[in-house]
Amino acid sequence: MKKIISTLFLFSASVIFAQEAIQFQELPFKDLIAKAKKENKIVFLDAYASWCGPCKMMEKNIFTKKSVGDYYNANFVNARFDMEKGEGREIASKYGVRSYPTYLFLNGDGELVSQNFGYMDESPFLAMAQDINSPNNKKGSLKERFAKGEKDPEFLINIMKLNSSSDFDFAKKASERYFENKKKTDELSKDDIGFILFFLKSTEDPNYKVFTQRKADIIKFLPEETYNQFDAQIKLSKIVEQSIDEKNNRIDEEYFMKNAEPLVGKYDALIRLNQMKLSFYEQHANYPEYEKAALEYYKNSDSFDTNELLKTAWVFSDNVKNLSSLKKAAEWAEKSVMRGETSENTYILAKLYFLTGNKDMAKTYAEMSKNIAVQANKDSKLAEDLLNQIK
Repeated sequence: MKKIISTLFLFSASVIFAQEAIQFQELPFKDLIAKAKKENKIVFLDAYASWCGPCKMMEKNIFTKKSVGDYYNANFVNARFDMEKGEGREIASKYGVRSYPTYLFLNGDGELVSQNFGYMDESPFLAMAQDINSPNNKKGSLKERFAKGEKDPEFLINIMKLNSSSDFDFAKKASERYFENKKKTDELSKDDIGFILFFLKSTEDPNYKVFTQRKADIIKFLPEETYNQFDAQIKLSKIVEQSIDEKNNRIDEEYFMKNAEPLVGKYDALIRLNQMKLSFYEQHANYPEYEKAALEYYKNSDSFDTNELLKTAWVFSDNVKNLSSLKKAAEWAEKSVMRGETSENTYILAKLYFLTGNKDMAKTYAEMSKNIAVQANKDSKLAEDLLNQIK
């Protein structure tokens, strides 16, 4: 009898405990958004990963608090998704989730209205929710409100912060409206200057006028030399654009150097020209020109990041036939392998060794690539196919 009573007590306690915690709804993402729309609520989405320690601590210590459960259950549509499984992968990609835990707050149109990160104690976690659960965040679609001309500075700042990575163009337009409506007599804050520099991409952008007219305010926060360098790079972007002849699939190098050199000097202009050539010729699958540009650009390969060199080595392994060029690409891949062996860099090095006739080294590194991939539960097919070719 005592055992039955004890079991009933534990069962009752667990039920009460569960009721006090946040009630996460197991619905498809689209149904969560539809439910929030219908109930005029905001979705609270806990974006977690199964291996994340702080995520587990939030689940154990914070989501179970009565005060937290009471508030979140009454005011939000709550959900949890593992960002590395099922729909979680799409959510992570759409909203730019890169760290765990991330807390996404979405309106009934699926738009971000707020976002936060990391382990939080009970009090700040509640305060965050109370701040977000405001009538202003339930007015409807952010894009519709923006299209109707809403100018509230906080509204525009929120769009900039929340959409800078997931919808840059929308955030950029919000930044332009924000500064368009900012009085010339208003001082620029450090955050304001950050917004100007982040979203400014061209001399034709509306914010370029703000950038030039408010130089005195901007150089209060950064050196004038840095300001001038940034200005030169913005102007250089326009020259890059004007140097590309899409119709004839070529770059007007003479025009570029004539206009870029006075801005940044011959050395930096040549670097930018070669970067432009690499990007343009790869995009247009013009690999003979890509090969020439890469050999020129990476002439002193010690000064470049090994991941950048590895990417170019991979392009060479797939598209270049010249033996001396392939040997140079093998040197680039070797630099990456020396920094740390991965299934990717050992495979590229193996393939380049094979293409340059060094079958023994090709076999060694192909086997290494296969073993590393198998140990990491990655696809080893490329290495296996290469080993079959070598045999």
